[in-house]
Amino acid sequence: MWLLLAFLSAALLGCYDVFKKQSLNGNAVIPVLFLNTLFCSLIFLPFIVLSAFGGSLMEGSMFHVPMVGWESHGHIVLKACIVLSSWILGYFGIKHLPITFIGPINATRPVMVLIGAMLVFGERLNLYQWIGVLLAILSLFLLSRSGKKEGIDFAHNRWIFAIMGAAVLGAVSGLYDKYLMAPVTQGGIGLDRMVVQSWYNLYQCLMMGVVLLLLWWPKRKNTTPFQWRWTIIFIPIFLSAADFVYFYALSLDDAMISIVSMIRRGSVLVTFLFGALVVKEKNIKSKAFDLLLILIGMVFLYLGSR
Repeated sequence: MWLLLAFLSAALLGCYDVFKKQSLNGNAVIPVLFLNTLFCSLIFLPFIVLSAFGGSLMEGSMFHVPMVGWESHGHIVLKACIVLSSWILGYFGIKHLPITFIGPINATRPVMVLIGAMLVFGERLNLYQWIGVLLAILSLFLLSRSGKKEGIDFAHNRWIFAIMGAAVLGAVSGLYDKYLMAPVTQGGIGLDRMVVQSWYNLYQCLMMGVVLLLLWWPKRKNTTPFQWRWTIIFIPIFLSAADFVYFYALSLDDAMISIVSMIRRGSVLVTFLFGALVVKEKNIKSKAFDLLLILIGMVFLYLGSR
């Protein structure tokens, strides 16, 4: 069951990336990101309110948001800070780069999660996992060579560094998710998935509201103007659905975070096909080979993590 949910989350996540790219092209980043956090909050706010004041209405349902203490909220605020930092970097990067570059870079997140687990939790990689890591590194090197054909220098392009920074923070968020939702007996703090998803969206919205008012609004006339596009409303819908399915998969007893994280990176297939067939970006054949290496690397990571 959790495996099917992981594949569904990957497909939804790919659609989210496509609508995000369409919304950000030639548009102001900060307002688009604020609206994303606002709409995500509006999706989950009713569940928080009904769970707190609706008596037994939500009790026992998959949308129930249990009450937690201030210490737990502190952990969720940290989760919101990590995710929002990743989003800010990622949104600026995706605005300025071809989507066929962004997908393969994001697909290396499971590698970063494994390396993080090795450095933070003292885990050791086996042979298959090392092969997966090395293939991912090789694919990034080849992707950088493809980028030079389009005038994108990986070593000096700030948007590449933004996407890579977003990927690193996304990997940190994945490791932190494991800590937040793993049972106490497994070294986590055992938070309910709906508590994490509902409240971190709300905290992100509040943070982005401050960023919007203090950083973007005073300088809005001197930067890229904001344009409302209907694709913006699909960003939070597909993101919320992808994350809901993801958190639900992780809540199942036999779910493996390493496998779920890897399958979710399969969203790159959706974004790559969009870039190749709809937008018709350049150097698709060479990028496809780079992507193939990453996917083969993910297979080795899967074999090594079973």
